[in-house]
Parts: sequence; C-alpha cells; structure tokens
Amino acid sequence: MASLKLSDSDPLSLDLGHKARNQLSEKDRAVHNWYRFILSFPPHLVRHYLQRFQATEKTVVVDPFAGTGTTVVEVQKLGLPAIGIEANPMAQFACSVKLDWSPQPEYLWQKAQTIAAAVRNELTLLPNLTPNLEPDAHALLFKDAISPRPLQKVLTLLGHLDRAAMLPHYRLALANSAVFASNLRFAPEVSVSRKHKSDAQVVDHWLDQVRTMAQDLAVLKGDSVAGVVHLGDARQPHRYLAPESIDIVITSPPYPNEKDYTRTTRLESVLLGFLENKAELQAIKHTLVRSNSRSVYRDDDDDQWIQMYPQILEIAQTIDQRRAELGKTSGFSRLYSRATKLYFGGMARHLANLRSRLRPGAQLAYVVGEQASYLQVHIPTGSLLAHIAKDLGYELIDIDLFRTRRASKTEVDLREEVVLLRWSG
Repeated sequence: MASLKLSDSDPLSLDLGHKARNQLSEKDRAVHNWYRFILSFPPHLVRHYLQRFQATEKTVVVDPFAGTGTTVVEVQKLGLPAIGIEANPMAQFACSVKLDWSPQPEYLWQKAQTIAAAVRNELTLLPNLTPNLEPDAHALLFKDAISPRPLQKVLTLLGHLDRAAMLPHYRLALANSAVFASNLRFAPEVSVSRKHKSDAQVVDHWLDQVRTMAQDLAVLKGDSVAGVVHLGDARQPHRYLAPESIDIVITSPPYPNEKDYTRTTRLESVLLGFLENKAELQAIKHTLVRSNSRSVYRDDDDDQWIQMYPQILEIAQTIDQRRAELGKTSGFSRLYSRATKLYFGGMARHLANLRSRLRPGAQLAYVVGEQASYLQVHIPTGSLLAHIAKDLGYELIDIDLFRTRRASKTEVDLREEVVLLRWSG
C-alpha cells in the first residue's frame, strides 16, 4: 500500500529558526485555530513524522495526550483514522468539536446571526443585569479574571446557546470569545493583566469565530473519516484503545515544568460548566500525569514505577538539597522532588499500559523538553523517558532535536526533543 503523500515542504526543516519551528503557519490555521493551547506544538511536526513513519490511508494514529487536538486534527485533515485521549474536559471538548465537520456552513453562519441579534436585543433591554455565576464556580476563577460587563455578555450569549441546545461549535467559539473578553494574559504562564477591560465586543468576536468555522467547513470534506477523542487518563490507555489496534503514536505529554494546564483553561472551563466546584477540579487533577506540584496528592503512588532508576531519584534528591540550601521550607517547593518522581512514574505507567494496544512494528514520537523549573535543577526529560521505554521493551530509534528554548531564569538553552520509539511486539 502506498505511503501517504505529503508536500516537499512538510519535512522538518533544520534551517528554520527556533521560533518558526513551533509557530502555526498561515496554511495550517484551518480548524487548528478554532481553539489552541498557547504551548501547542505545530501541525507541520505531525506531518513530518507521519511521512517519516510511512503512514498510509489505513494507518491508525493515536495521541494519548491530545490537548486541544493538534495531532488528531492534522491526521483527520490528511484522511487518516485518528484517536485521542485527553483528561482535561475543556480540551477534550475542543478536540471533539474540531473533529466534527458535519455542520452545514451556511446554516452555521445564518443561525449564528440570528442568535447574535437576539443577544444584542437582550443586552440593550437589560443593560445592568448582574452576572450570575454560582459562588463555588466563581471561586475557581482568578481574581478579576473577567470584568462584570464582559462577563454579563458572555453569560447572556451562553444562555441563548444552552436554551436552544445549539451546535457545540457555537460553545467552542464562545470559549475563545470569553478569553478575548477577559483580563487574562498568557506569556506563557496565565496571569491577570493590570489593565482591566471594562467592556469588550463579545458578540462581534463570537460572530467572527463562527464565520471562520463556517469558512473552514466549506473547504473541508465533511464525509471524511471522523476521529474520536476519549475523556480519560493517559496513564490507562488500555481502557480506551482496542488490543493491537494502533500503528502510530504522535504526542506531546506534559513536561515536569510546574505548569498547571487546568489553570490555562480555567476561565472557559468554569463558564461552559466543565468545572463547578473545587471537588470537580481535584477530580480532574487526579486523572493527570503529575507534572506540577499543584496536582500532587497524598495518595499518589506513581513514583513506585521509578524506584529502580537512580538518575531520577538523584535528581529528586538534588532538588530537595537545593531547596534546603535556599531555606525554602514552605509552599509548593516542598513538593518539587515528589512531583518529579511522580511525573516519570506516571509516564512509565503510560508506556507500560500502552504496549498491549500497539500493533507489532508500531512507531511512536514523544515531543518532550528538558526542564530546569524546579530550583534550576536540570531534568533531561527525553533521555530519561527513552531509558524507561527501553526497559519496558521499546526499541529506541533516535532522539531528534526539535528546537531549543532559553530558560528565563538561568539563560541556558534547553533542548526540546522528539523521542522516537518502536514496538516490536
């Protein structure tokens, strides 16, 4: 069977600047730009490894850390079967919508204009309506994350969508508009800007988002093979994938870098109802690979998977020693060493449980980065994961350099790499 044909420009070009390598190109914006993490990796990287792995139209590709869908969307755009697993319900929702190309573009756009007119009319008639979020849900938001007037507009529009049981595409467009109307900034950490937006053109922005979706859908093949993204824990892929069903894995798991991805999507998760209280937030964090100290819990035991890896244990010990030297006896820094062990333990658990779902000869690409977030202690993520994978029976093919990133505190260049594995079966 012939391999998938990709353009000559798709292979990873080593002459690209480091910044350009991770940017979304203009030609790739369709669907991908409906909703993205600020730290998403680029579609051209997916195409590169599909070509390198000699994918065909029958190849089944999985992304067990699907995020907002870079891999699964690009795979579907190329006409291949795509499967994702994602634990963050907001991201999983975004993935699912981005894989649904069934709406008729003209209907999507015309209905949106009708909704927008009704929302504008209500906002005119009730200009001083107080935004209504349940106290438990509101408590999950960062202080001043969104000002009262933009919040009123977002909730009014959301009310119209919910009452009419509208297409999920409208809700995803609203997630983008809520972030646009907020006081949040991403650089890349999420924080609240000192300059607050007292008002924002929420309805206009939402319409622009829907128009973009309609334009993209007009040129996509709505009858293509539809992908699926499961809401679930990537450490347990055997729960969602059939035995010996996967040919290729292309994914970018979290790094041990103290980034809490539930914070990145917190505003839209609360507004769209994916998070209603602190207990639900904790339940989601329990399904994540522990890549940051805010997601570490007393009953976590993934670290049992890496007790035979002295290099990982030594890194954790070095972090604790550095903490003692700096006199840090309180706060999340007390959990940095444990988070490191839990991270690699969680990834070992993932790789172990994935084996039975891979076909003999399956090929895997894991985009991971070196880190120094924990008190500037160097963590060679790629080489450590490669070591764990080899012990679990995977063949290490190579570790490609994707790009380098400058650590803001140490001014040291850290490698972002692609760990390439093969499962012989």
